[in-house]
Amino acid sequence: MDGDENESDSWWQQVKYYAQLVIQRLEYGVESVKEFLSTLTSDERWGVMLEFDEVEPLKFGQLVADAPDWVEWMGGIAE
Repeated sequence: MDGDENESDSWWQQVKYYAQLVIQRLEYGVESVKEFLSTLTSDERWGVMLEFDEVEPLKFGQLVADAPDWVEWMGGIAE
């Protein structure tokens, strides 16, 4: 049981790190964000977006405004 919790914590810490990278990449535009997200699994992408919205809601709002179709491309990025 502890192993599962440690794996989950480790996964979430990695996702938080990825979210910080996405926040930094937003300075370079939506395509830069999409490019980075394309390297992640679907679960990681969605975790990143949840964390992004939690820690930087104004910047997340900027992304949503700049890419209103973001939900579609989140699911459509090649896996």
